[in-house]
Amino acid sequence: MSHWAGLLSTAAKVNLLVLVVSAVFSQSSLSDRVPEFALTKIEESDIKDDSGKEPITEDDADPEDLEVFYPTHQWQTVRPGQAVPAGSHVRLNLQTGDREAKLPDSENGRSDTREERRRKRLGKVDVDSNSFTSQELKKALAKMKETEKAERKVDNAKDFLSMGGLQLVIDGLNSTEAVLKEHAAFVLGSALSSNPKVQIEAIEGGALQKLLVILATEQPLSVKKKALFALSSMLRHFPYAQQQFLKLGGLQVLRSLFRQKGMETLHVRVVTLLYDLIVEKMLLEDSQHGDQMEEKIQQYRQVKLVPAVVEQDWCVVVSNLLAMPEHDTREKVLKTVGVLMAFCKERFRGDQALSTTLSLLRSEYEELAAEEQREGDKDGYFKELLGSVNTIIQELR
Repeated sequence: MSHWAGLLSTAAKVNLLVLVVSAVFSQSSLSDRVPEFALTKIEESDIKDDSGKEPITEDDADPEDLEVFYPTHQWQTVRPGQAVPAGSHVRLNLQTGDREAKLPDSENGRSDTREERRRKRLGKVDVDSNSFTSQELKKALAKMKETEKAERKVDNAKDFLSMGGLQLVIDGLNSTEAVLKEHAAFVLGSALSSNPKVQIEAIEGGALQKLLVILATEQPLSVKKKALFALSSMLRHFPYAQQQFLKLGGLQVLRSLFRQKGMETLHVRVVTLLYDLIVEKMLLEDSQHGDQMEEKIQQYRQVKLVPAVVEQDWCVVVSNLLAMPEHDTREKVLKTVGVLMAFCKERFRGDQALSTTLSLLRSEYEELAAEEQREGDKDGYFKELLGSVNTIIQELR
């Protein structure tokens, strides 16, 4: 009898967590109501596209990649939940309803003719433009409404955890059911993002250890993907968690992902996390600060991330990713190589494979940048990548 009682207890816990996780991310009836002070009411037919399908699904609103928005000189889509750095230029793309952002133009008075042409060709306008039609505005507002729903789901997760559900979610990371672990890591990661209170409660509740166990053991890719998302959310802007991460061998766990088959899609996410943590500390130490920040700076000084990165030969792990074919991946890796240059220069210099890869990239981006220039794009995307490659080559001479 006790055996069956134990099984029922476990099943009940599993079902309960699945239920609450689903409830957290389900749209409540209140979220469907149009506020009394709304400027316009969007009809159901306006929210759907021409095919009759809803424009955003729950997967589209997955905040897994939405922690930080890194602007470049090109317009990029700002996805739900991403924080845009102060000073960035932001606009609304009325063709898609998406928010877009980029770095501010240089202060040399030069106009960005490439962007003007692209905007005319694709129908993209700045937020303050008066040249849009009422139909375009309706579509844009519909898209914004869906974005707000997605952002409210993250807020709901935080509210759920603040009401005592945190330990239930952390316990879900131990489940033998892969789907339950995946959902638990997703909810945890969503609530941890930019939430110091939840970060503290989660690390005190043992979440860090459980996430590392998931990443270190054999698990489906989808589970590890969400666990890495939750780990990233826990570590960012939380030096104590970063210190504990190193003590628990977290870097070695992440390093093991590069030796596991089928985990290739996680490699760039890992490198991006390392880049974020290194830059985060550097920016804080270099910034002007008052007495109230001194304690946090002292905490960051206890985080010996870079020495551990060099010791475990992450220099080669990172540089090897430059051989990947995607330009977006190369861009992220080039940034990381640049940050690691001060610590990995000798290792980079002795890496013949890196030298060969950089030469091939320079040739490729010289051709692509020349093609951009022939089309009138004087400061194109590939020219920026070529500049990054040339800077690294120069520093390694």
